[in-house]
Amino acid sequence: MLVTTKLVAITRAVSPQIGQCELTHLQRQAIDIKRAQAQHGQYEACLAGLGCQLHRLPAEPDLPDSVFVEDTAVVLDELAIITRPGAASRRPETESIARALSPFRRLAFIQPPGTLDGGDLLHIGRVLYIGLSGRSNPVGIDQMRELVEPFGYQVEGVPVAGCLHLKSAATQVAEDAVLINREWVDGCVFRGLKRIDVYPEEPLGANALLVSGMVIYPAAWPRTRRRLEEAGIAVQTVDVSELAKAEGGVTCCSLILKEL
Repeated sequence: MLVTTKLVAITRAVSPQIGQCELTHLQRQAIDIKRAQAQHGQYEACLAGLGCQLHRLPAEPDLPDSVFVEDTAVVLDELAIITRPGAASRRPETESIARALSPFRRLAFIQPPGTLDGGDLLHIGRVLYIGLSGRSNPVGIDQMRELVEPFGYQVEGVPVAGCLHLKSAATQVAEDAVLINREWVDGCVFRGLKRIDVYPEEPLGANALLVSGMVIYPAAWPRTRRRLEEAGIAVQTVDVSELAKAEGGVTCCSLILKEL
């Protein structure tokens, strides 16, 4: 009997205060709220079309960055780790995410003084690559290692520079391949994997989301998309241009987990 793995995608509506988001590497621009909400809805429709059961959380008006749910948790088959975001303004986001995840997984928590953003964690096979960034510190990485090594995971700290998170610099686009900006992360870290480079004039193009064999990818980076397609990777583009003004990408806006 064939058993199909069901996927759950936890998302959260765009905060009306997203224009007050944290920014580290981008200049602040006006964000069109209605357009951002429409783009987020199209992103959710894309996830649903790829077989994800959506669990939509309501907007958090007082938490500008809260649409970026990826940063608040790391979900493995064995447990979910509620993070402690590096930006203090984002730490209140984790309470509602913990409630949303509790029906699906046993919970564990990153504790002070550790910090860790989910956008810094790239999970490939049994390896968890974690970015040493301005948002995730060595204490947080050590805590993650202690939590997951009993389940057979290997944790590797990865220095990143010039970008917000590790997943700004590298993401998985196939079982054996990553999309990478080598200006921001050393490609040698991903030994044994194929490395597809972003187009040089599209440095922000390394953030992609692999779901059910399809890569969800920002429409803003057509030349890098072409490189993915030339490598035999199926791509579905979405417009996330307003969310990108808040340093968001396609991985940031969902937590995807197997329904066990």
